[in-house]
Formats: sequence, C-alpha cells, structure tokens
Amino acid sequence: MEKRGLLEKIFGKKKTDILPSKSFELINTSSSAFYPWTNNLFESDIVRSAIRPVTAATGKLNAKHLRGSDNIQINPTNWIKDILRQPNPYMSMNDFLIKMTFQRELTHNAFAYVSRDINGNPYEIYPIPYAGVELLEISGEVIAKFRFWTGKEMKVLYSDLIHLRKDFNSNDFYGDSGTYVLKNIMEVITTTDQGTVNAVKSSAVLKWILKFKSVLKPEDKDLQVKDFVKNYLMITNTGGAAATDPRFEVEQVKETNYVPNALQMEKAIQRLYSYFGVSENIVQNKYNENEWLAFYESKIEPIIIQFSNEFTRIFFTKKQINLGNRIVFESSNLAYASMQTKLALVQLVDRGALTPNEWREVLNLAPIEGGDKPIRRLDTAEVDGDKTVDDEEDETDVKNKDGKS
Repeated sequence: MEKRGLLEKIFGKKKTDILPSKSFELINTSSSAFYPWTNNLFESDIVRSAIRPVTAATGKLNAKHLRGSDNIQINPTNWIKDILRQPNPYMSMNDFLIKMTFQRELTHNAFAYVSRDINGNPYEIYPIPYAGVELLEISGEVIAKFRFWTGKEMKVLYSDLIHLRKDFNSNDFYGDSGTYVLKNIMEVITTTDQGTVNAVKSSAVLKWILKFKSVLKPEDKDLQVKDFVKNYLMITNTGGAAATDPRFEVEQVKETNYVPNALQMEKAIQRLYSYFGVSENIVQNKYNENEWLAFYESKIEPIIIQFSNEFTRIFFTKKQINLGNRIVFESSNLAYASMQTKLALVQLVDRGALTPNEWREVLNLAPIEGGDKPIRRLDTAEVDGDKTVDDEEDETDVKNKDGKS
C-alpha cells in the first residue's frame, strides 16, 4: 500500500512528470545509465539462429503458483493463475517469455513493468523495449527512467520491475554489455559475408580482352567488341566453333578474386555459438539426448531460476514468501529423451515418484481421468525405522489372529 501510494504520488495523471530530487549514485560505476549496443545484432542470421533454441526452450516453460511445503497447493489464487497464463491483454505467457529471453540474450538486461491495482497486487506485466535506462533516486526510492526509440520517456519504481541480467559483474544493477566482446567477431563475420558477395559480383565483370594489332578509332573498337560478344559469347550461339581473325588477339582474364577461407568462417561462427552457449547440433536440431540435457542444465536452468526469483519477489511480500508462496517455472527436460529413457520412467510411476499423467506428458500423451493421483506397487511401502508400514500391518494381523484363537 505504501509503495502504491508513492507511485500515485510520483506519477499523478502523467507518468512522465516525475522530477528527480537527486541522481542515484552507484557504488562501483561512474554512470547509472545503460544503453544497449546500437548495432542491431538481431539482423544477423547467425545470432538469431544461436538465440532461437534458448527462446524456444524458455517459451515452453509452465508457470505455477505454489503454496506450502508439506501439503503443497498448486495455483490456489485465481488472479495469480490468470496472470501466469496471460500477463497482459496483448500476449500470452509464451510470447512474454520469448520476448524477455531475446532481450536478455541480446542486451544482457531484460526489463518488464508490473502494473499494480489499488491494493498493490500485480494485474498486468509488460516487457519494456527500451533504448536506454537510467537510475534515479526520489524520496529514498530507486526510480528507473526509460528512453524509447520513439524519443518518449517513462519513469517507474525499480521495485515494480522484473529485471533479468546476464554477465552481472562490474555494474551494481546492470548486466555487463556485450558490445566490445562481440564487436570484433561480428566485424569478421560481416566482412567475410561482404567479401564473398563482392567476389561473386566482380567475377562477372571482365572475362575477355581483345588486343588489336593496329590502331583503330574508338568507335571501330567498340564495334569490333560488340561483334565479338554477339558472335561468340551469346547464349544463342550454339555452334561451338569460332573463326580466327588476324586483326586482334583474344586473351581470357583469369579470376583472382579473394574468397574467405572456409575454415576461418567456420571458426568465427563457432566462436559466436560459444558466446551464446549453444552448439551446432543444438542450432540445427540434430542433438541427441545427452547433448540436450547438457544444454538444458547449463543454459536453460539458470534462466528458469531468474524468472522464478523475480516473479516471486514481485508477487509476494517477505512474509508471504516465508509462508511458502512462490512462483516456479517448470519444463520437462525429458521431453527430448530417447524412448528407452521415457519408458524406463515407469519405475518412478509405480513407486509414487511420478503420477501417471506426468509420465504421459513426457510421452506427449493426453492426461487420463484419475491420472493425477500417485500410485504405488503393493510390494513397496513407506519406511518407519527398521520396519516398513507393511511389516507393522502384518504383525498387527498376526496378533489379532492369535488373540481370536
């Protein structure tokens, strides 16, 4: 409620009317502003292909609200469930996660604004496609001042932002920019592509030289060249024979255009893939089970943790978090496992570790009625000390029989 009151006090009717009382000074950096690289990495097909597997994986995450630790309740609050399904009227959670992941990978800082109701509860979440952001301090609160490509500005409480960072090192708030890291390699790739295109273009410029044995007027030279092209170089001339002419000699121009080394091009692309944490097999969808699991654990799981932590912080107070409220993003990394691995999971189903519907989801099968209840084989039971529950029941049955007899 206090933060909401401050937000209304600061914004009033127009959010752009905020006047900072003083600049917010960071501890380790001289500037509180961050600007993404002006060179658009998204225009590179190699960069898109490197990031697309990451966004595709995060886009399939399933957001859930969990409450409690022993008797866990799943999505107990309807309004939170609705936001986790559709964060704003213009995009689904799938679109939201993909957009945020693209921003995180490209600029190393992804922001989303959380709009709150009069009670301070979130009801809409919007990704922010910013051109620059600067941190200010007003009345003890950190304010983020966003600048957009249209020239407009917006100021919001930093506490009302979801902020995903990558390479979070030297700055107190922002992830370190990849500007200088990617500059050289992008120049190499761009120059290589341009060199290949120019080599192809220049290869069709000059093919033959006519050396005349006598001095001719310019118009006579042009006429002889046109006749030579017409008689011997046109596609329609299919005779396959040419007559000699003592007035000139014909010399063919050898192609000496520079074409970039294929190995160098491949090394540059591999460096870019390594920077984004993907492999060629992941990019080209040729991965096996082990390659996918390695990619998932090293690249996707850290992003999942970031989403979970930020959403939990935004949706709940510290007291609510201590009571077991949290937002989790689930994704089955077994979806790309081999059929042998998937079938082996039946051992977890008959021991109650997986429900039948959870197992069917791994197999891409529809859920069945009653499949959300854990089941257990009759020869397995809970362990109580040195005895299982089944052993105690058997001893009780024996005593009862002895008593009756």
